[in-house]
Amino acid sequence: MDQQINHYNQLEEFLNSSLQSHQVLHITLKQNKIGDEVASIISSALANCNNLQNLTLDLEGNQIGAIGASGLGSALVNFTNLSNLALDLSRNFIGDEGTSGLGSALRNYTNLSNLKLDLGNNKIGVIGTSGLSTATALKNFTNLSNLTLNLIQNKIGSTGTSGLGSAIANCTNLQNLTLNLGWNQVGDEGISGLSSALANCNKLSNLKVNLEQNQFICFGL
Repeated sequence: MDQQINHYNQLEEFLNSSLQSHQVLHITLKQNKIGDEVASIISSALANCNNLQNLTLDLEGNQIGAIGASGLGSALVNFTNLSNLALDLSRNFIGDEGTSGLGSALRNYTNLSNLKLDLGNNKIGVIGTSGLSTATALKNFTNLSNLTLNLIQNKIGSTGTSGLGSAIANCTNLQNLTLNLGWNQVGDEGISGLSSALANCNKLSNLKVNLEQNQFICFGL
């Protein structure tokens, strides 16, 4: 029997819902300028949704900073039964600190089979990318088969790109991978490191990588 999808685009409606009953939850609150304070309210409510198996959370363009993102990570840390997660925090201000906080939360999601993470336009540098890669280590995601990661228009550089590739290489059951690394100052070293790491993804059947507006010579991928 199919599970009921609970979809909310009004914050108050979600807050007044039966939080513990949610198993499949979609929340769309993009471009509302909610900031860290309201993001914390959402996080507190989500922490009570302890039966979640499928979560889609769209908070694009909401002026959320590191505090809001880290709080969200803390709220999600107990979702050990989660198998599908789609999180859109693009066009916010979470930076390195917020990204590392999210990474620490994600390391607990050992049952994930599908992960979509959109962190584009967030002023994320090498430190944040390292936090996302090493904190999660992605090596715990032994069930992950589908990964979509958008980091467009950040500043992860060659070091961040290589580290990200090494982390993804630990996803031993990965079949479908989409990476958006456009406008990230990746360079030759980053491309080479990424391609070498992804060569270890033996079960990978579909790969899409966007490297728009990076500068490198034609070798690597």
